[in-house]
Amino acid sequence: MWRVGILTCSDKGSRGEREDRSGDEIRRMVSRMDGEVIRYEVVADDLDIIREKLVQMADEDQLDLIVTTGGTGLSPRDVTPEATRAVIHREVPGIAEAMRVATLKKTPYAMLSRAVAGTRNTTLIFNVPGSPKAVRECLDVVMDVLPHALETLSGRYGDHE
Repeated sequence: MWRVGILTCSDKGSRGEREDRSGDEIRRMVSRMDGEVIRYEVVADDLDIIREKLVQMADEDQLDLIVTTGGTGLSPRDVTPEATRAVIHREVPGIAEAMRVATLKKTPYAMLSRAVAGTRNTTLIFNVPGSPKAVRECLDVVMDVLPHALETLSGRYGDHE
């Protein structure tokens, strides 16, 4: 069982003005890979708060995977990628690149995503956009490789066979 955190970054969601359907979609999809959501939070689009929550989830909660949703676009309040870059130790660019390439076939707006992915100690962290449809399309791209990534990151799988 993989320990998963969901961090929804949304000003309206944090004020209770919008239901978080994207977080629900992440929860549904990670259950397919034997992921159990241990921590779920909705926070404002605030760089310091997002950084703090990511560090807390990775270091204190020792989650295997953190998926953020929202804050990946071009709005001045969209700071999730910057917060993620500030806390990761190593980037894993292929995850975000693969999501952009695949979803670009469905919508030209995919090229506007600034999502990033990386690791902090043994936690994989990556960003997906804030709509349930985009969450589903992005996670469909990476879902099959996530267990291998988490096994490798946790030391359960080392040598390539």
